Amino acid sequence: MTQHKIWDPFVRIFHWTLVVGFAANALFVDDDSKLHEWLGFAIVGLIAARLVWGLIGPRFARFSSFWPTPASVIGQLSDIATGRKRLHLGHTPLGALMIFNLLGTILLIGLTGWMMTTNAYWGVEWVEETHEALVTWAEISIVLHVLAVIWESRRTGVNLPRAMVTGIKTLPDGARTDP
Repeated sequence: MTQHKIWDPFVRIFHWTLVVGFAANALFVDDDSKLHEWLGFAIVGLIAARLVWGLIGPRFARFSSFWPTPASVIGQLSDIATGRKRLHLGHTPLGALMIFNLLGTILLIGLTGWMMTTNAYWGVEWVEETHEALVTWAEISIVLHVLAVIWESRRTGVNLPRAMVTGIKTLPDGARTDP
């Protein structure tokens, strides 16, 4: 087994803080409370910091290191369909699509949440409905993300959740990897 330092502390802290913040706001905190609003602001601020880190952070934190192309997405789908075990040191193409989906969706949740606090959009039904639909989409995406992480961990033999806790991916010796 070969160990690779992949996820820096900022990426790992960001990931788990976003998990806790989103879960708290979506599942436990009263939607009409100030705490819900402030948690939303904190989550948007956290994502803003991650967007900056995605431009200036270390190699595997940079969006440019895992930007998905149609060819890379098709390649990963082909690997899954044929049972090939091509490993990725950083994010997989499908994982990258999910990251961008979740970051964009949660930012839009924050935007519509903020809109509901303004005089211009307070009480406007479509804003609240959009906010709620985006939360539902994020929840569906999160479930799919967790299932995909479990699936890929079993399929490839790489413990992805452990890597997001420790920052180290342990790959089988001689494994074919894409950067």
